[in-house]
Amino acid sequence: MRTFHRNKEAIYPLEEWMITEKSFAPKHHHHSETVFALGNGYMGVRGNFEEGVPEGAESTPGTYINGFYETEPIIYGEFAPNQPKEFQTMINVTNWISMGIKVSGRWFSFSEGTLHQFQRTLDLRGGTLRRTLVWESPEGDKLQIDSERYVSQTEQHLGALRYTVTPIKVSGTIEIHSWVNGDVKNYHHLRHQALQVTHTEWAERSGWVESQTKNTRFQLLCGFAHSIQSSESQWSPEIASETTDTAVHWWITFEGQEGQSYTVDKFAALGTELDMDREQLRPTLQAVLNGGLDEGYEKTRAAHKAAWEKYWEDTDVEIFGDALLQQGFRFNAFHLYQSTGRNGRTNVAAKGLTGEYYEGHYFWDTETYIIPFFLYSQPDLVRQLLLYRYNILDHARANARRMRNKGALYAWRTIDGREASGNFLGSTVQYHINADVAYAIHKYLEASRDEEFLIKYGAEVLFETARCWADRGFFSERRDGKYVINEVSGPDEYKPGVNNNCYTNYMAKFNLEQAVQAYRHLERRHPETLASLADRIELEPQEVDLWIRCARDMYLPYDEDLGIHPQDDSFLDKDPIDVDTIAEADIPLVGNWHPLVIWRYQIIKQADVVLLQFLLGHEFTLNEKRRDFDYYEPKTTHDSSLSPAIYSIMAAEIGYSEYAGNYFRQTARLDLDDYNKNAWQGIHTACMAGSWMCVVNGFAGMRTHQGQLKFKPMLPTSLTGYQFKVKFQQRQLQVRVADGYATYSLLTGAPLTVHHKGQSFTISQGSSQTYSL
Repeated sequence: MRTFHRNKEAIYPLEEWMITEKSFAPKHHHHSETVFALGNGYMGVRGNFEEGVPEGAESTPGTYINGFYETEPIIYGEFAPNQPKEFQTMINVTNWISMGIKVSGRWFSFSEGTLHQFQRTLDLRGGTLRRTLVWESPEGDKLQIDSERYVSQTEQHLGALRYTVTPIKVSGTIEIHSWVNGDVKNYHHLRHQALQVTHTEWAERSGWVESQTKNTRFQLLCGFAHSIQSSESQWSPEIASETTDTAVHWWITFEGQEGQSYTVDKFAALGTELDMDREQLRPTLQAVLNGGLDEGYEKTRAAHKAAWEKYWEDTDVEIFGDALLQQGFRFNAFHLYQSTGRNGRTNVAAKGLTGEYYEGHYFWDTETYIIPFFLYSQPDLVRQLLLYRYNILDHARANARRMRNKGALYAWRTIDGREASGNFLGSTVQYHINADVAYAIHKYLEASRDEEFLIKYGAEVLFETARCWADRGFFSERRDGKYVINEVSGPDEYKPGVNNNCYTNYMAKFNLEQAVQAYRHLERRHPETLASLADRIELEPQEVDLWIRCARDMYLPYDEDLGIHPQDDSFLDKDPIDVDTIAEADIPLVGNWHPLVIWRYQIIKQADVVLLQFLLGHEFTLNEKRRDFDYYEPKTTHDSSLSPAIYSIMAAEIGYSEYAGNYFRQTARLDLDDYNKNAWQGIHTACMAGSWMCVVNGFAGMRTHQGQLKFKPMLPTSLTGYQFKVKFQQRQLQVRVADGYATYSLLTGAPLTVHHKGQSFTISQGSSQTYSL
């Protein structure tokens, strides 16, 4: 275990279903804005205070819409031919959560007066953020201010907020102010203000702010409306509104009675022309607002909470004996669901919908980490994530042509499908993304038996990615005619532009084999569909023969002397630096060392060969996995958050229980306890998905291969047990590991054959079978 990756103390109290901040802590405020973020896969809102940024606290105000982006030119010191030309950046959009309260002419502020009480709670089970505080103004007025908000899981365009003031000691008039502001910007990436307000309006009972992006010319519309209520029976406040060039304001004024409560329920609806035609935006969002007002805050919140309950019913993992890990897992599973696009047009950004960093880009993280998380609990959601890849296939084809390749080459970083990174160290050189997409399609088809997806979408993606692989390498005489792939990068971004990256070659072989299998399947079962597809993409049978040859003769690196799989052709010849001699201040190396310094050492940013041996475990013996783990683990800095989960999984498989437990803890608590000191930038979605993988693939040893479901459970000493559910081939299985036994219970579906430590058994719905560990 690297000295600079020790486990850390918890920042928030340990609770199974809550994240609670029990006092106002400016030093954690920036981090807490990420932790307390809300979203529904379409819209996300950081955990900003409704009243604005407290004085002296760092802050990144943010509201985001998945896939809604701006472009600007990439500026190169020296431009090379065919490099990507435009950045894509998810933008901060109209701020709808703003609220304020004035008493006796004094605005509430964290910076003035006295804060007597403060507590903020994120309810993971129900998807709400609540805050309560008691504030005394410099003049002596005293108020309790309560707020609660959610981003609806049942209506993607809807956000709702309840704001309640209870006078404790008041000597004057109270004003509750609500507004929507379109004068917003990105704080960390764009060089210009992307969103420009084109129209503001107050019409009857709703306000509207219409905006448009400067370069992409995408239109955004935000509407908001209110309802009010009070425990005071004769309450009749004055209501007013006004518009400015960039905002719409609404407020109520009244004489508050001590001990009475006064509530404003605020509904906001946001939508863009990427979702519907421009002329449909206003009527659609007006209907959303009307629905919120007619149903009321409590009913709409109840529907939202019911959706969360349904999610948890299938997705929750119970961890026995460690409250720290239980809270960490649920926090991660909560944010993953909030971050995931569900419409086939959007995907999962590296920071979800919680921050600007990585600019809202989608990576191969989705296929390798996030799809496994959802596949066995929310398979319909996985279908939408894979449809995104199909829907951007034309851009992948164009990207392949840019690189003088055939077929399709998926972008490393993208929103709309075009490559959006000018960093050659990690972008175009990562050809393995094609195989990662193919792998995810294979796993989805294996678990779901979704024949329609293969016919309509999957086969075409497999064929076009296979075409790219068959064109990208060559049969080398110096390698005895083996098929080699040069100048690539595997997952380890500290080794770009290498030859025969082990991960890449094995995964390319797998991609080619899957394309051949899909072709043969369509040939047997759906010949007319195959003929139509082949005609449309101009696929000839001899291409399939080439795929077979490339896969059969793929060069697969192995060093006989060391008994390991070299990460690439040059890795073993690099300087074998002692990673433990690296100062903690130098971590991450990508932010502190020149690339040429990093490249010359046997230093690994993240799991590469070890990740391969998890994904294609059937290709390697247990001894090979152990030797490779022993060789590469001491050389890995885990500068990528994607890394610890994989080392935990493989440590569990090879019997290194302590390593498995420690790496799981880092994975489960990475953002909650701010391991990398950068959670203020946004969550790490792939790492969050890795916490599920650590338990299910690691401790429970779950693998699927050739349509079979296999387990090899173990129990790390730090836990007393765990329990989870998996959906597989139209069944749902519950697995419980505790007290030295593993119990398998089939909850739904036809009889299922399961493997426990190599022993197969068939289980029927409503029955259970128990085996010793």
